Amino acid sequence: MLFYDCSTAPSPRRARMFIAEKGLEFESRDISIAKGEQLGDAFRAVNPGATIPVLVTDEGTTLTENLGIAAYLEALFPEPPLMGRTADEKGEVLMWNAIAEQQCGAPIAETLRNTHPSFKDRAITGPANHAQIPELAQRGAERVRTFFDLLETRLRESDFVAAGSFTLADITTFVFVDFARVIKMHIPAENAATLAWFDTIQARASAQR
Repeated sequence: MLFYDCSTAPSPRRARMFIAEKGLEFESRDISIAKGEQLGDAFRAVNPGATIPVLVTDEGTTLTENLGIAAYLEALFPEPPLMGRTADEKGEVLMWNAIAEQQCGAPIAETLRNTHPSFKDRAITGPANHAQIPELAQRGAERVRTFFDLLETRLRESDFVAAGSFTLADITTFVFVDFARVIKMHIPAENAATLAWFDTIQARASAQR
């Protein structure tokens, strides 16, 4: 298999952590978003959508979304289970994964890409250019604060985000919560359950990848 990575971006980090938790090692190629390599002809021949990560399977299938990569690897390497064992657990993991993507990852990206000079005319990922809309940044920051409250409530009930054990939902949530630093947002000091959870995940070997 061949894994296309970017060492500085959150989405590839999610895939790296999942791969590491499975105890797998793949040939990898680092694509520099800072240099715009994802927009070059060489990479777009692999993924015309110009997004990272990408996993090219031994069968030649090109997987360009984290959920697709995770589902493929979970099916091929079921242990340790990272997407739940029972029907209820599987549903809960995907539910919380979606919540983290939509209510934390998306508004962080919305805030960063609509304010940072490096993303001028690149407010949305992909091959097409889109102008920044600075007004979206305030809404994005408010959504992240709301997510921090939601996460704290959840983690007061459970040691992990979903299914009562470490799963894909923890990976996705951890990576985005950590990445919130780029918009100068952090776990509130009073959110003790979230801080304890974050320290637990950060101590895992996969989080160092």
